[in-house]
Amino acid sequence: MTERESNMFGEMRRMARTSGAVGGIAARIAGERMFGIKTDQAKHAEDLKAVLGSLKGPMMKVAQFLSTVPDALPPEYAAQLAELQANAPPMGWAFVRRRMAGELGTDWESKFQSFGREASAAASLGQVHRATLPDGRDVAVKLQYPDMPNIVEADLRQVKLAMAVYKRMDNSIIQDEIFVELSERLREELDYTREAAQMRLYAAMLRDVPDVNVPAPVPEYTTKRLITMDWLKGVGLKNWLAQGPSQEQRNSLATALFRAWYIPFYRYGIIHGDPHLGNYQVSENGGLNLLDYGSIRVFPAKFVTGVLDLHAAVRDDDFARAAKAYDIWGFKGITEEQIHVLNDWARFLYKPLIEDRVRPIQEGVGTEFGREVAQKVHAGLQRTGGVRPPREFVLMDRSAIGLGSVFMRLGAELNWARLFNETVDHFDEAALMARQEEALAIAGVPAAK
Repeated sequence: MTERESNMFGEMRRMARTSGAVGGIAARIAGERMFGIKTDQAKHAEDLKAVLGSLKGPMMKVAQFLSTVPDALPPEYAAQLAELQANAPPMGWAFVRRRMAGELGTDWESKFQSFGREASAAASLGQVHRATLPDGRDVAVKLQYPDMPNIVEADLRQVKLAMAVYKRMDNSIIQDEIFVELSERLREELDYTREAAQMRLYAAMLRDVPDVNVPAPVPEYTTKRLITMDWLKGVGLKNWLAQGPSQEQRNSLATALFRAWYIPFYRYGIIHGDPHLGNYQVSENGGLNLLDYGSIRVFPAKFVTGVLDLHAAVRDDDFARAAKAYDIWGFKGITEEQIHVLNDWARFLYKPLIEDRVRPIQEGVGTEFGREVAQKVHAGLQRTGGVRPPREFVLMDRSAIGLGSVFMRLGAELNWARLFNETVDHFDEAALMARQEEALAIAGVPAAK
């Protein structure tokens, strides 16, 4: 059997497995919502996680993504899918040799001083091997799995079906733009030369930020399906927490994480849209290692102004300014009642950035960041006919929820308002545009659409 035939049959098997999982979601939601048939959604969600977690590729990444968008899926599914990590078994040495020969030539092994045969990490779209260059530089080599473009399209078709079925049962969030944004970001992640450029971009934006480490890509060892970068020494966040770090160490790491995400956004209009645990480590000196740069969003400067306007509207209880901010964000045709509902979500997200005191990111009951507020907002949007979130909202919200969850897990207690004010101090839309244009040109990243 040829590799092409193997890929074709592999995709057919994958379609059968994911179609069954998606069909199960649809049938059970429809049965409960339309006919009152009670099902154990929590149990089915566990089964769904098991199916998706055993698959390489974007379906697992999509599941992680949707788990952070409030009410894009029922809460039972969101809770289970939020636990998915990029831990599918790696491809074997035969695949590695073929892929490396295809990207760097048949003499590829002679271009390394050493190359680890066993994968150091397995991600959703590729796997990582540790290697050493002829000059002694330790590097991480990420290889994309076979036939990923076709698999991305197949998985996106399944996700579109699942979202369409859920939309018929629940109209609180009209998901058309969410799907468009998700699809575009996933397709971008297939191009590792783009990821290398985005890595250079983040190195430039964060060069003066303490305790944040960005690996440098190696251009001559990078192609669309292969990216080689510095090997950063560090330990995963779960293992680091198991070591019992002090409150001071937790706060220090949370500060670095906050700055790594929001200095690029508020000063350059750029955000990292994938804040899950596998994308960062704790460095040897307690700093932050940022490892993955596939999901990066460039925003027009006006959108950042809208985000700051909404912060000011929440702080000052200014309804008119909030309405203007939502319009800038891209929420069109929303009613006054819907603005009041959306403001409940905005107050939850912005409250830590307004209160000038040391506090955890979330206070009160609940161990899942924002879930109780999301349920209240969901009910309000259902009651008022639903809203269509704009594309620009998706990664902003995902970052806020994802980072909030990490800050909770860290048990960080900081003056978030001071951190925020330091970050946005002297904000100027024209200055942001100039910084963004310069940084994108240096790194070779396309400008915002």
